[in-house]
Amino acid sequence: MLSLALLTYALSFSSIVRGQVTTPANGDIDATCKQIAATISNASEVFFPPSPGYTADNAHAFASSSAASTCSVEPGSAQDIGAILRIINSTRTPFAVKSGGHASNPRFSSTSGVQISMARFRNITVNSTAGTVEVGPGLTWDEVYAALESAGVVVIGGRIPGVGVGGLLLGAGYSYKSSQFGLGIDNIVGIEVVLPNGTFTTVTSEDEDLWFALRGGMNNFGIVTKFTLKSYPQGQVWAGTLIYSPDKLDAFNQAFSKVAQNNDTKAALVGEFAYASGAVSPIALVFYDAPTPPAGLFDNLLSIPTVSSDVSTRSFADFVLSGNSTNPAPGLRGFYSGVSLTQYTPAILDVLANETLFWGNKLTPLDANVSVGIAMEPFNSGVFSHGSDSAFPPDRSFALFPSAIEYLWSNASLDNTMAQSLRESTDTIHAAALAEGQNVSDASPYINYALFDTPVELLYGENLPRLRAIKKEIDSEDVMGLAGGFKV
Repeated sequence: MLSLALLTYALSFSSIVRGQVTTPANGDIDATCKQIAATISNASEVFFPPSPGYTADNAHAFASSSAASTCSVEPGSAQDIGAILRIINSTRTPFAVKSGGHASNPRFSSTSGVQISMARFRNITVNSTAGTVEVGPGLTWDEVYAALESAGVVVIGGRIPGVGVGGLLLGAGYSYKSSQFGLGIDNIVGIEVVLPNGTFTTVTSEDEDLWFALRGGMNNFGIVTKFTLKSYPQGQVWAGTLIYSPDKLDAFNQAFSKVAQNNDTKAALVGEFAYASGAVSPIALVFYDAPTPPAGLFDNLLSIPTVSSDVSTRSFADFVLSGNSTNPAPGLRGFYSGVSLTQYTPAILDVLANETLFWGNKLTPLDANVSVGIAMEPFNSGVFSHGSDSAFPPDRSFALFPSAIEYLWSNASLDNTMAQSLRESTDTIHAAALAEGQNVSDASPYINYALFDTPVELLYGENLPRLRAIKKEIDSEDVMGLAGGFKV
């Protein structure tokens, strides 16, 4: 997916943000902060270091994606966001927008300029008549699921605690229920957004261009203040995590490949290879959207002896919350790199496991806190068939399954080493998939897993010219270009 031939112009770590603008002097940014504070209503607030509000607004899941902004602002209304954007544009001040703060790419939701935190947009409104739920981008998905549990409904969103509503949906959004209902963006009914010129509007499928652009177009087209999502009845699920010892690796690969090929759309499966002490341990998260799965569906995995298992009948929210251990310990740095595949054969799983072992052995001597893992995420072959054309994926005619290479470490001097190792591992996996005959020569990686210097040409493919035309029309002064991220 991230062929090295396509990355010959990969950026150095010192300039990782594509389209980053020159940062004004700190005094100029400080003046912008004070102008914002003097302009916004009482519903919003500006914070300066070292206040608790400032600290919370700048916090991210990964130390490497955090930055010390000059100030932070928590807007409390769309009108105030509009005023903030107009000031930012007039002063050409760099800024960032943070939802949950789970982005691993540096300066994608952080900045040395004005940090906008959506923490006050936390509404959850259930409309049982319309079959929808309104959610604010300041929420995390585990908070959404917990709040909806009493109503007996669920929406299509993230799979682990701490992931923000805004970032996941703007990047398309895979779910445990995507084989049934599609991506998160395929289940959006309406998007309330503040446009780069400071005006705000609600975008629906009737607004052809913005509807296309906002679904998968990341932070290029404005700041979203509310999503209206389809809701679905939700009862108990059968789900949990199976952890195996390294000696079960071969048996796991055979079993995982077989279970991944099932056609039951209520089933979901996530695998992971985790490096520790010179060995690779396989892990499987199994999910069925009912209290009990059909007989035999997961037997290939269940028949292998485990080190531990918490598979049980439970609530959907309880299962998602059980994933707290997947989040990094405070202070750790981290990057992802995404690889798209069309199938998980035993041979390609061997490659993924070998990459985990190779890079685990190579990188762990450099830092006692290094963690190396690769996640595998198969879905039903019709996963892209549930929605209309959108910025991502650029081609809905066949399914792509996202795999995430995940590195954690603590020593900031290793950032370049980790990024280059991810590029090399990604290239190895991509080459192996091509050699196996998988149709991934120009496959887009899942945007929320893509490494910071992934070319937007690869992410958006033939959709890129249209996205650039829409961007030029609604953001002629390139306000959103003052924020980091994948710039179209």
